[in-house]
Amino acid sequence: MLPLGLYIHFPWCIRKCPYCDFNSHAVKQPIPEQLYVDALLADLQADLNLLAMPREIASIFMGGGTPSLFSPDALNRLFAGIRQLAGLTADCEITLEANPGTFESAKFAEFRALGINRLSVGIQTFSDHHLQVLGRVHSSAEAMAASEIAIQAGFDNFNLDLMFGLPEQSPDQMLADVQTAINLAPTHISFYQLTLEPNTYFHKFPPQLPDGDEIFAAQKRCQSLLADHGFQQYEVSAYAQVGRQSRHNKNYWQFGDYLGIGAGAHGKISRRLPDDIVRTVKPRSPEQYLRRDWTAIAEPIAVGQLPLEFLMNQLRLKAGFDLAHFRAATGLTAVSLQPGLSLCLQQGLLSRQENHYACTERGWDLLDLVLEKFID
Repeated sequence: MLPLGLYIHFPWCIRKCPYCDFNSHAVKQPIPEQLYVDALLADLQADLNLLAMPREIASIFMGGGTPSLFSPDALNRLFAGIRQLAGLTADCEITLEANPGTFESAKFAEFRALGINRLSVGIQTFSDHHLQVLGRVHSSAEAMAASEIAIQAGFDNFNLDLMFGLPEQSPDQMLADVQTAINLAPTHISFYQLTLEPNTYFHKFPPQLPDGDEIFAAQKRCQSLLADHGFQQYEVSAYAQVGRQSRHNKNYWQFGDYLGIGAGAHGKISRRLPDDIVRTVKPRSPEQYLRRDWTAIAEPIAVGQLPLEFLMNQLRLKAGFDLAHFRAATGLTAVSLQPGLSLCLQQGLLSRQENHYACTERGWDLLDLVLEKFID
């Protein structure tokens, strides 16, 4: 049976960043914590009814928005409800996304006492100038203090989010951000390039970004620095110390199952393979979500789309995949992959060792080209 994750979306933040295309809304009045927790638990119950059989939750990821704006009391009531409705595995990984501008020692100690055992901190950069350009509400000093507060609160497993390729950012500044992050002793670093996503302020009013070749060369230098300090790249933008990979995110990339509750949340549930794998989506509007005048949409994934859906996730991982896992996750035989696999092997985009496939360095840099071979 595939692992079952739970994603919980918290749509409120202090300020909407100009690059952000997530479902987030700047706080204009007190957050209706209790009403939202009630809605989340009702949402979870409805999603659990979609499962073919009862399953424990192996990981929880609270994203946003800024989930750390919620009080420990509200999250305590949420967790109590989750445990009553679904149950958690003994080693459940529970991650909370947090903004450095919301860090308070006492509050985060309470979060740890609730059973939250992993943090993901949205640093983005340690440059005050670039933080202002990105519209972040925290300073460089607050970004560095966040790691110390996390450690003092009892978190021995936390991720720092970093962006590169920022407006007017030099290669040396990119490298300095990575070195500063390493010095703060996280167990995981997410390191990804700024992209100008549709429906964002930056997409409407594009800033001047560094030259693409310059960004690529700087990225390679940063990756070498991360590797030198024990941060092994296991996914396109994820680097971890040994044994500290994000189990929740890795479940996404391995085409595992996850429930998605909260305004705008998405989920994926395998009920019968291969013809009853569905994706769920919840309304984006927090107001509509709180009114509960909606029904979750459960759209089946067409069987012909399963090879591409599987590989779009699995090939983000450096380790690649084996055919046995493909069969277990989709219910399809390897025959459906063979034309695309043969082409990729011939063109040097994939390597093969018995029944295991992974991207070559060329394939890793040209992942879109690899995936084109599997479009139905």
